Amino acid sequence: MSLGRKIRDKAQVVKGWARQRLGRATDNQRLQTEGKTDRVMGNLKQAGGKAKDAFKR
Repeated sequence: MSLGRKIRDKAQVVKGWARQRLGRATDNQRLQTEGKTDRVMGNLKQAGGKAKDAFKR
């Protein structure tokens, strides 16, 4: 997994976390849901990359 992809996936997780927190602060359900979705997708991508790297060894 390339460094750029790792950074992009981690950035998606951080963006999701921020969006979810903003949604909670403003009581906006849509933002909360989008933030959680971003976090989950970013974490899944990271897990997939880690598994791929583990099988390369």
